[in-house]
Amino acid sequence: MRFSFGGSAISMAMGVRCLCSVRRFVIIGLILVGARADRAHAIAFDDAVERYRARIVEDIGQALAGARRLRDCLTSNDLDGAKKAWIAARGGWERSEVFTSGLVPELDEKIDAWPKATTGFHAIEAKLFGAARTDVASETDALISDLADLDAKIRDMPLPPQDLLNGAARLAYEVGESKSDGGESRFSGTSLDDMRNNVTGIKQAYHTIFAAALAARDPALAESVQSQIEALNALLDSPSLNAVDSDKLRKTSEEFVVALASAAPKINLQKPVLEDLSK
Repeated sequence: MRFSFGGSAISMAMGVRCLCSVRRFVIIGLILVGARADRAHAIAFDDAVERYRARIVEDIGQALAGARRLRDCLTSNDLDGAKKAWIAARGGWERSEVFTSGLVPELDEKIDAWPKATTGFHAIEAKLFGAARTDVASETDALISDLADLDAKIRDMPLPPQDLLNGAARLAYEVGESKSDGGESRFSGTSLDDMRNNVTGIKQAYHTIFAAALAARDPALAESVQSQIEALNALLDSPSLNAVDSDKLRKTSEEFVVALASAAPKINLQKPVLEDLSK
């Protein structure tokens, strides 16, 4: 429709109403497009979280299977077999710590309390490896029960992306700040493997849930996060815990946490705060 200041007032009014209608239509269209984009983003995260769930179900399943083998070895008084089973169970657990401390803190405390361990992995470790004793049946039964409880919970419990991002940052900080000084599995001598499995768990969560979204929004930052994960892996590719450069490991872990904090708003999440992780 053509508009002319020389036309009638009615024509002008009709033109204004039409223009306003078009404008409303455009605005509503933009809102709907934005809503569809938000829904698409949420669905993409939902799918990624479910893929991650499948991975941690496997890892907790490995921990539970190892604990059950440990119980069988104790029954036959097989100390060496019990030690191997404990180590096998430990790997699956350590990869899962991205989500355990934040989402199931009560179970996390019972399964992996340290340094004052009266239950869980480390209570068993002290006797099994530290004293070469196999009288840990009751502790092992409790561990099996707690891991079975966790195995049931993770199959349908909510796994909020924000909590998983926070968990990855928290675990990275722990690797650099508290495990690099000698590790938590000192009796078994598997502290270095603990840290490697932690980083594998961090990488697993990041790649499965966050990497694609970040790469789509900030490829350079996504590349930086990936390079820091690789740096953590390289630092832990060492013949012994004593040979790890603990200062560099601490620095790299903190840089990784800072990078995750920078990445968070780009994928519509809140920043994990380094100061909060140290508490």
